[in-house]
Amino acid sequence: MLAFAAGCLVLSIRHFQQKGFLWNNAWLFASEQERKHMDKAPHYRQSAIVFALLCLIFLLLAAEVRWKTSWLLWLVGGTMAVTLVYAVASSVRRV
Repeated sequence: MLAFAAGCLVLSIRHFQQKGFLWNNAWLFASEQERKHMDKAPHYRQSAIVFALLCLIFLLLAAEVRWKTSWLLWLVGGTMAVTLVYAVASSVRRV
């Protein structure tokens, strides 16, 4: 869990810096022509926020495994819901 959290943190930081491969559906499914004219900044920001939330999810899961508390799973579920709603809402809003 900690390795996944670290990986998501690295990807989040790199995306906030607008560096590296853009892991965003808008970019991945765009044609070569669309990519040439696309403003990548909002897509980097969206992906960075999602990766930061995924990092938080994996950290909470690691804490749950370590301390075996059931209430942390509720936080994980809530964070997952927030991440899903944000990802969908921010994608729809950009269209």
